[in-house]
Amino acid sequence: MTSYSGRHAELYDLFYADKPYEPEAAFVDECLREYSVGPTTRLLEIACGTGTHALQLEQRGYTIVATDYSPDMLERARQKNSSVEFHLQDMTQLEVAGAPFDAAYCLFDAIGYVGTNEALEKVFRGVHKHLRSDGLFIFEFWHAAAMLRHYDPVRVRRWKQDDSLILRISETSLDYAKQLSSVCYSIYELKNDGTYSSLGETQVNRYFLVQEMAAWLTATGFAPLKWFAGFMNNETISDETWHIVAVARRS
Repeated sequence: MTSYSGRHAELYDLFYADKPYEPEAAFVDECLREYSVGPTTRLLEIACGTGTHALQLEQRGYTIVATDYSPDMLERARQKNSSVEFHLQDMTQLEVAGAPFDAAYCLFDAIGYVGTNEALEKVFRGVHKHLRSDGLFIFEFWHAAAMLRHYDPVRVRRWKQDDSLILRISETSLDYAKQLSSVCYSIYELKNDGTYSSLGETQVNRYFLVQEMAAWLTATGFAPLKWFAGFMNNETISDETWHIVAVARRS
C-alpha cells in the first residue's frame, strides 16, 4: 500500500477542500439507520485520512474509532477538535481494541489501496472479526467500468494561496490485467518571492466490478445488501458511475 506522507499529507485538506464530506457522512448515517439490526452507535473507520468523515459522523452522535496507515495523515487528524480515537493501523492487519463494533466503514475508495486478492481477503476478514453479529460494513470503491472507459491520463489543478501558487499534475496509467490504476502526483509550490519546492508521490489503487466485490463479500462472511451509484439513493449504476458505495451485513 502507499500513503500520503510529509508535505503531501499537509496539503491533503487543501486538495480536497471541495469534497462533500458532510453529505457523504449524512448518506452513511442514513444507511446505518435503514439497514442496521439493533442500536448502532460505535463505529470503526478504516483508512480515515485526516479524519473529516469521522468528525462529521461524530457530530451525528456516533462514537468513532478511526484508523489509517499513514502517521502523517493521523497527525493532521489529531489536530482537529474531536473526541475521535485515531490509531495507526494497516487495514490488512486490523487489531483494534474495543471490538466488537456495531458497524465499520471505509470511504474515498480506500479499499482499493490493498491491491491484491490476498490483501483484500485479509481486510474483509479483519473487518468481519471486529464487527458484532449483524454488524454493517459500508465502503466505497472505484468502479471498473467507469475507470476503463473514461479515465484521464493527465489532470492539472491549481490552488492559489496568500503566499504561493500550488500546482498538482496527476498522471494516470492502468494495469489492465491486475485492475490497478497508478497515479503519479507531481506537486509544485511556487512562492510569491520567486522560490519554489516540489514533491512527488505515486499511489496505486484497484478498481472493481460489482459482481466481483459481491463474491468477495460472500466468501468472507458478509451478505451484500445494497449497491449505490456513489452517495445517491436513486441513481442507476452505469459506466458513468465512478464510485460504488456498498452496504453489507456480517453473517
